[in-house]
Amino acid sequence: MPPNEHLDHFAAELIVIPCGARKLDVRARAADMYTGSYHRACRRAAEALRPDRVLILSARYGLLGLDDEIDPYDTPHGAADAVSAAVLREQAARRGIERLDPVVVLGGARHVALAKAVWPHALTPLSGTRGMGEQVARLAAMARR
Repeated sequence: MPPNEHLDHFAAELIVIPCGARKLDVRARAADMYTGSYHRACRRAAEALRPDRVLILSARYGLLGLDDEIDPYDTPHGAADAVSAAVLREQAARRGIERLDPVVVLGGARHVALAKAVWPHALTPLSGTRGMGEQVARLAAMARR
């Protein structure tokens, strides 16, 4: 079975996508803040799967809805002041989304590990890839569905 074939057989309740290092330099909606090509590729793939909801996992703010207004920042995942798994669990509980299933997480290893602290059974279609190029190719294939 191709790596993403299983994604054709359900409707995701939630897809979590990564933030990105490239950002606008002014306050903006989360949907507009991240300008990098990897974030955009994840967003296109997420939209192609037609989930009930898409959230961005921000290293600074945690779980963001696309319409949440945020200020620009320079906090990478893994930094001392980055959002923790405990904070993400609390945010998910406040949003009433901690028990959603299925959840799909798109992103790199740090992003996936954080999201899996909230949704341990989340589907991670980019797992097993051997680098950014392979991830972007897989995201492009997902977006073409």
